Amino acid sequence: MFIQTEVTPNPNSLKFLPGKLVSTKGSIEVTKKDKTNNELIKNLFSVNGVESIFLGKDFISINKVDTIAWDDIKHIVISLINDFYSSGKKVVIEKNLEEDDKNLEEIEKRIIKLLDEKIRPAVARDGGDIKFKEFSKGIVKVQLQGSCSGCPSSTMTLKQGVQNLLCHYIPEVKGVEAV
Repeated sequence: MFIQTEVTPNPNSLKFLPGKLVSTKGSIEVTKKDKTNNELIKNLFSVNGVESIFLGKDFISINKVDTIAWDDIKHIVISLINDFYSSGKKVVIEKNLEEDDKNLEEIEKRIIKLLDEKIRPAVARDGGDIKFKEFSKGIVKVQLQGSCSGCPSSTMTLKQGVQNLLCHYIPEVKGVEAV
């Protein structure tokens, strides 16, 4: 099995592409080893310097601490991912992790639809995700995950990309903030 890697705009994040499904039911970010029972995630957290793990549909983004070089840990991460899939497992996450949106207002559903269709695919290409958190008084609050979390260019992405797009399509939106 050949696992590709891609750099992201965040120098402390690297995107790993196993060429297989990673999550069948949405994206998830794990920031603490003790918050999961997943074998691969626990193993990845055992690598020195790994700070957080983000799982997308077909990729895994790893965020590391600034003091560890990718050259020191990349081969270990690739080996762990290889071992996981080589053992016969088909997917890392299979249960539904998406939040229930039944109680959302109509404008919130429009914001989420726009995020899902126009913004999330672009953010996923950089190894991350953007999740809607709330809409109040014209301000959309979102959470940046994966490579986007702590990325130096995330503020520019939010203001020039996400905010401009949401304000254009949904006049009630006046601004976007990360939480």
